[in-house]
Amino acid sequence: MGSASNEKMGSLLAGLPARFTAKVCEIASRTKKLGQDDPRRITHSLKVGFAITLVSLFYYYQPLYDSFGASAMWAVMTVIVVFEFSVGATLGKGLNRGLATLVAGALGIGTHHLASLSGHIGEPILLGVFVFLQAATSTFIRFFPKIKAQYDYGLLIFILTFSLISVSGFRDDEVLELAHKRLSTIFIGGSACVIVTILVFPVWAGEDLHNLIASNIEKLGDFLEGFGSEYFRTLEDTAESKDDKAFLLGYKSVLNSKSSEESLANFARWEPGHGRFSFRHPWTQYLKVGALVWQCAYRIEALHGRLITADTQLSPVIRNRIEESCTKLSLETGKALKALASDFRTMTKSPSADPHIANAKAAAKSLKSLLKSGLWEDIDFLEVVPAATVGSLLLDVVSCTEKIVESVYELGSLANFETVEATVSPEKSHELENICSDKQNPKMDCPHVKIADESPPVLPVNIGKTGQQVLDV
Repeated sequence: MGSASNEKMGSLLAGLPARFTAKVCEIASRTKKLGQDDPRRITHSLKVGFAITLVSLFYYYQPLYDSFGASAMWAVMTVIVVFEFSVGATLGKGLNRGLATLVAGALGIGTHHLASLSGHIGEPILLGVFVFLQAATSTFIRFFPKIKAQYDYGLLIFILTFSLISVSGFRDDEVLELAHKRLSTIFIGGSACVIVTILVFPVWAGEDLHNLIASNIEKLGDFLEGFGSEYFRTLEDTAESKDDKAFLLGYKSVLNSKSSEESLANFARWEPGHGRFSFRHPWTQYLKVGALVWQCAYRIEALHGRLITADTQLSPVIRNRIEESCTKLSLETGKALKALASDFRTMTKSPSADPHIANAKAAAKSLKSLLKSGLWEDIDFLEVVPAATVGSLLLDVVSCTEKIVESVYELGSLANFETVEATVSPEKSHELENICSDKQNPKMDCPHVKIADESPPVLPVNIGKTGQQVLDV
């Protein structure tokens, strides 16, 4: 047994260098992928290091240290806890920390002065009562959803600063100097964070939110564009279609994006005006659009479930009857969402999605008539159910897509998206005329559509004197 144990131990030790090397390579590979996925992570890490080094000078440089003493460490701590990935998150935390420290410091000094008037015996009792009341009240306020979303960190710092100044002031008479040093060093640390995060390769939460919503709409469009052809493939074609179906899975990331959208919207509210985004940009409307996209993604999730079982549940007879309507409905809805995503990403208003919506509604009307007709009387009911389920889901998706389009149009009006005048050919003009006369599309900017007498050539986008873009559809 001894020799066997020694041999096992020897083999483990012999394989240790190889396992160690493999582990190091794995960590290096993951680190490289993490940086490649978003290079801004590397920049952010360097910015944090630079900011901490900058405020550390108040501790290293003797004249500055003589002014602040050990309280200079609060500047370093402020940078560590305040510096976030985006400008909005950093500003939100910085302002929360600064205002909370200022208010709590003032109240702490007032409380200390008031308690000192009660004498040596009553002072600790009053201080304890004040600390208990403010801590209990502030903690309860943190449970309010809106307060927790934007001011939770500020209330936490308020409790900390008030308790620190009130309690420590009982043994230290220099309570005013303590509050002054703490507020000054926090202001220095917060200012360093804000300056570095805005001036050195800034990351804007508002821009990230805008791109995230546009990307989510586009992913839904990609799925719907390819759903019809994939669902109605024959059994022989199915084996060939499994090579590249990534576009059918892109919608899954939309299902998990709600919390990210809410966080980015909260951070974006703190950001100053930048680029195409004003200070009072309608970020709340972005959440409304995101919620509709999220709901549509769950309907697409149900469609994807039907796609998996299509070959085993859908008979050839039923397939032939509903294929044209379902394919056209899915394709036109996908094109509408992709056109909408393109306009949304460039922050322009154009009716490019509306012809596809009109075609999808026409296909939906045809599908409804087909499902209500008597063509299914000679077919077993259980065979009709899968087709009816898919048809119902597609009709629901069209309805949801209309709501998304209207919500994006409303956002474009609130955010003053640039208007694009579309010139259409006569063969397409009747589609837009039907849309303009449709009372269910009040958000449509039909005055911006020009009807040409003949089909013009496709030209690049031109910018007129009015600043509006003119392009061909």
